[in-house]
Amino acid sequence: MNPWIAIGAMAVMGVGIPLGMMAASAILRPSVPEQGKSATYESGEIPTESAIGIQFNIQYYMVALLFVVFDLETVLVFPWAVIYGPALEGGVPLVDVLLPMLVFIAVLVVGLAWAWRQGAVNWAKSPRASRRKTERRS
Repeated sequence: MNPWIAIGAMAVMGVGIPLGMMAASAILRPSVPEQGKSATYESGEIPTESAIGIQFNIQYYMVALLFVVFDLETVLVFPWAVIYGPALEGGVPLVDVLLPMLVFIAVLVVGLAWAWRQGAVNWAKSPRASRRKTERRS
C-alpha cells in the first residue's frame, strides 16, 4: 500500500472531524438570542468603558517575549547537559561538545545585551508612582 494514502486519510480525518463536530453543534444546539451573550465579559467584571481607547504599555509584552526566549534557552540547554558527560566518556573531544553550546549561549547573551541597551528590560515608571516619590521627598 502506498504510504501517501495513509497520510491523505489522516489529513482528511484531521480536517473532517473538527468540521463535522462544528456542523453537528450548529445543527443541534438551541438558539436563544440574548443581549447578555454578546456582551464583553472579563473575569466576572462588568466593563465600565470601551476597550478601544485604552493603550496598554508595550513593556508588558517585551518582558513576556524576553521570558519566552530565555525560557526556551533553558529547555534547549537541558538535552545538551544530559549528553555532555556520556559524550566525553565516549571519546568526543571537549571542543566538539562544548563549543556549540557556548556559541548558542553567546548569541543569547548578545541578544540580551542588545535588548538591555534598547531599554526593553527597563520597567516604565507610571506617572502616579513618580508623583508619590516626589511627594515623599518634599
